[in-house]
Amino acid sequence: MRITKYAHSCLRVEHDGGVLVVDPGGFSEAAVALDGADAVLITHEHHDHVDTEAINRQLARGPFTIHGPASVAGPLGDAAEALRPVAPGDSFTAAGVPVRAYGGRHAVIHPDIPLVDNLGYLLDDVVYHPGDALFVPDDIQVDTLFAPIHAPWSKFSEVVDFIRAVSPRRVFALHDALLNNHGLAVLDRQYTALSGSEYRRLEPGGRIDG
Repeated sequence: MRITKYAHSCLRVEHDGGVLVVDPGGFSEAAVALDGADAVLITHEHHDHVDTEAINRQLARGPFTIHGPASVAGPLGDAAEALRPVAPGDSFTAAGVPVRAYGGRHAVIHPDIPLVDNLGYLLDDVVYHPGDALFVPDDIQVDTLFAPIHAPWSKFSEVVDFIRAVSPRRVFALHDALLNNHGLAVLDRQYTALSGSEYRRLEPGGRIDG
């Protein structure tokens, strides 16, 4: 399984000839990530995780299946015809990759801002993308975690504790598009020192083997 990390929260997973894309959002290179996609996973409905225009353009080139909370149907517009709703606890296969869904709700941004549905996805029982929540799978040992290192809803100490609770072999930075170089340098240093796992941040287009 080859994983390409695009900006912010987007992953492209290539596995046995299939292409699975997670969260092709408005802060990422969604059109590039979606090229040749066989399936898409969407964690939640916010624009930085789902670029509806890019998804519709790719659907016009060829069909693919979209998996995500039922609530993403509205933001998807016409693309909602390709949506297969997913609920916490569901297991399914997308682009040949076994997937398990976890969680259910987005982290609290502020009490005055309504919560939306959010799913974390475990890919092939190895790689975990939590979306915008810090839900810890308690039924499996995660090997590779993509952790949201910065967001309006997050606190550094809580993310560190989340990484420690998941206890992966390695962790990669996710959800980092709002940071400048100064912030990235500070957080890279702190997560490296405190996460308890091998920590790395991939530049957009960086690849790893899952």
